[in-house]
Amino acid sequence: MRVTGMSHVNIGKAVVLAAGRGKRMGSFTEQIPKPMLPIQGKPMLEHILQRLSTAGVSEFFIVVGYQHEQIESHFRQYSSPIKFQVQDPVDGTGSAARLARAFTGDDPFLLTYGDILCDSAEYTRCETILQQQPGTSAVLAVKDVDDPWQGAAVYEVGGRISKIVEKPPQGTSLTRWNSAGFYLFQPVLYNYLDRIQPTARNEYELTSAIELMLGDRLELRISPLQGDWRDVGRPEDLAAVNAPK
Repeated sequence: MRVTGMSHVNIGKAVVLAAGRGKRMGSFTEQIPKPMLPIQGKPMLEHILQRLSTAGVSEFFIVVGYQHEQIESHFRQYSSPIKFQVQDPVDGTGSAARLARAFTGDDPFLLTYGDILCDSAEYTRCETILQQQPGTSAVLAVKDVDDPWQGAAVYEVGGRISKIVEKPPQGTSLTRWNSAGFYLFQPVLYNYLDRIQPTARNEYELTSAIELMLGDRLELRISPLQGDWRDVGRPEDLAAVNAPK
């Protein structure tokens, strides 16, 4: 679908980046990929897909890599259509996202990392912003934090993003907004993914494409979190989401 005027926006496609091993999880991911770590009796990735489904997503593209056979085997009988794509080599979120080009086509789409848990309403909020601001090329979910030094610092004026800085030195940020790890993109993103260069870690990062979009003065907007959210990146995060309610 294309977005025109103030017509209702219903995002039917989602891309999930789930190729990494999750080294910060230590021994937890020696035999199992991080997206398959159990949360309340179900794999983390299953929680993400169910919440996306609740938000109206009906088609999924999952970029897999480490121990990908486990993921594909588990979700082979999933009720909604899922396409899997192996990222080889696993060389960054930007090159992973680029693999979804044929899947998303001319449609806007949600994109999330495979270790981000949030309320389904947060995805819908991104859609609402796109509906209200139809010239928007991307919506970035952001979280209010004391210092965004561990993620990506997002600067904005009136809801429109002016700058994004990946892992700024601690204490240097003049914004409290931290990228929350999921986005709504228009297909113009792929024009910029094609242009990104490897970082110092020799990885092709999604943030680099966002920086290029901002450099061309495309309209990118923030969607501040209002509900529950967690980046399940470390053992203590896994323990927290598995704690008795």
